[in-house]
Amino acid sequence: MSEFATLAGGCFWCLEAAFRRLAGVHSVVSGYTGGHVDKPSYRQVCGGDTGHAEAVRIEYDPAMIDYPTLLEVFFALHDPTTLDRQGHDVGSQYRSAIYYHDEAQRQAAQAAIDAIDAEKRFAGPVVTELTPATEFFPAEVEHQGYFDAHGYAPYCQAVIVPKIRKLDEHFADRLVRR
Repeated sequence: MSEFATLAGGCFWCLEAAFRRLAGVHSVVSGYTGGHVDKPSYRQVCGGDTGHAEAVRIEYDPAMIDYPTLLEVFFALHDPTTLDRQGHDVGSQYRSAIYYHDEAQRQAAQAAIDAIDAEKRFAGPVVTELTPATEFFPAEVEHQGYFDAHGYAPYCQAVIVPKIRKLDEHFADRLVRR
């Protein structure tokens, strides 16, 4: 039986590219959530006025990969201490957020945040938003599988490839064998 996780950590292309490589993940969809506009477009979300975050909805098999492991990967792939920013991407649409689907996910996410802060893993405190999942709007088709289709584009090489390398280095035992 599948479960869902919805996470935002800057550009959705980055998270999608990484989570698609994990064993136990059935699908990853790039999209928008957490805003106040019905069926927003990429242009609207990039404008910063819809309230949405670029996010991914991950369908996974909890018997193969559990939610805390997904969170571990999530926190390893982005800086959860920068408010409304990831690298050169600035605005609330690039916020760090966990959209929990049930109370167990909320508790696991809060425990992960508390542990990171207690360990002082980052220079500052975690500012990741923790909020109930709301309607998720899949992004336009050209944003799905973006890294696989455009991996040699300058943005992908500069921003996504280092995240994939980090994933390969720190989570090799969790990756799909290709």
